[in-house]
Amino acid sequence: MNVRKQGFTLIEIMAVVLIMGLLAGIVGTFVVGQINQARVATAKAQIKQIESALTFYQMDNGRFPTEEQGLEALVRPPTAGPEPRNYRPGGYIQGGAVPKDPWDNVFNYRFPGEVNQHSFDVWSLGADGAPGGDEADADFGNWAENGEGTG
Repeated sequence: MNVRKQGFTLIEIMAVVLIMGLLAGIVGTFVVGQINQARVATAKAQIKQIESALTFYQMDNGRFPTEEQGLEALVRPPTAGPEPRNYRPGGYIQGGAVPKDPWDNVFNYRFPGEVNQHSFDVWSLGADGAPGGDEADADFGNWAENGEGTG
């Protein structure tokens, strides 16, 4: 009587592992791309929130925070001049801290702005945390370049 053992051959196991690896590579690339897009969208929404807080600060105090005072002026009254005249109790951003971008970097602030010369610039340096770059590494802020930015 010829008894055949049940099981998989080494070739069959290697073929399954190879197919699983290819599928993981394809799905992984797609997921990483979606995560980067979600982080960029989150950073743009955070910039809009900071823009709104800066506008409320300006309405209450007659001016935007200086570049020296920075975005911290939105969560605690500045001690460096010019001091705000009608600072809102509790600040202008809930939670007591200026949010960091999705890559855990601080947002940049310039007043008066270089791009928005009659107001301010707020921007993120993107995923790489350095000036310049492409796609998720690109800098983006409260301006529009080639249809990008927050507007």
